[in-house]
Amino acid sequence: MDYRKLLLKIAENWSAKMLSIAFAIVLFVLHRTSTMAERFFSVPLKVETDGSYTPSSSYEHNIRVSMRGETNSIYPILENDIEAFVDIKDKGKGFYRLPVQIRKKGTAIGVDPLEITVDPLEIALSIDYKVSKYVPLTANIRGAPKEGFKMVSSTLTPNQVVIDGPSGVIANIVELFTEDIDIDGRDEDFSVVVNILNNEPLAIVRGNGSAEYKGFVQPITSQKVLDRLPIAVKGLDEKQTTELSVRDGSITLLGKQQSLEEYAAYLSVENSALLSVNCSDIHNAGVYELPVTATVPSEFSIVALTPQTVSVRVFVKEEE
Repeated sequence: MDYRKLLLKIAENWSAKMLSIAFAIVLFVLHRTSTMAERFFSVPLKVETDGSYTPSSSYEHNIRVSMRGETNSIYPILENDIEAFVDIKDKGKGFYRLPVQIRKKGTAIGVDPLEITVDPLEIALSIDYKVSKYVPLTANIRGAPKEGFKMVSSTLTPNQVVIDGPSGVIANIVELFTEDIDIDGRDEDFSVVVNILNNEPLAIVRGNGSAEYKGFVQPITSQKVLDRLPIAVKGLDEKQTTELSVRDGSITLLGKQQSLEEYAAYLSVENSALLSVNCSDIHNAGVYELPVTATVPSEFSIVALTPQTVSVRVFVKEEE
């Protein structure tokens, strides 16, 4: 083969050939660019550690991801198949600027061409020893039971929780609280599930983050003195009349506070014979010492009764 003739042949119209090649490259680039698209979304930032250390300062928890590739290739990619992470497994306690890395999985594997960029490119992070400890959990109570009722006891399960986090942060946490538990107007036992409040994002509360509160409500019991109550005479024969040494008395009742108030209000309106003496066994005139009895609703207990006995003078009417 005559290489000289071949070189001369190639050299013919060299400028035109170079322009054709350049034009072809431009057409290829333009075609490739026209079929490329960009897609943006955010993914959570993971901190990968060996368990001995943990972040001790706030950091960007969401990373903006930009994907560039062919339209038909990048839109089927699931957002969960792009992971953003920083690696602190080889880092000790201190302050670092760490690059944000990307890991592809699932639908993102094998896609070509695919350009992935992140914003921000790196994060500033303080790292400290990771520790755990138990802290007491306290119920945050709001309101008051219904009038005439009171909370007699309560339980909170669990009453302490385990928290994990950087040693400097965990050392300052001595107690955690639940969200508000409203007991306003309660008049019976109840049970509610409430969330545990955690205002420190670097501290992690183990478990499902909730607790069960049980409240036990009972009516308030109290004593009430009802005085100036007339003593009625019962069981008299038609031919008998009486004269009492004491005409009224008083009684002290024990019961639910609200019921006692309602009963006292009822007695002030109704002329009910609450106290009485029974003369049904007396047939002759004379003076008798008889016990005073009280008739009260079964929900009340009698604490004191005054007088307990009275002198009753019985007269027999003369026949006309």
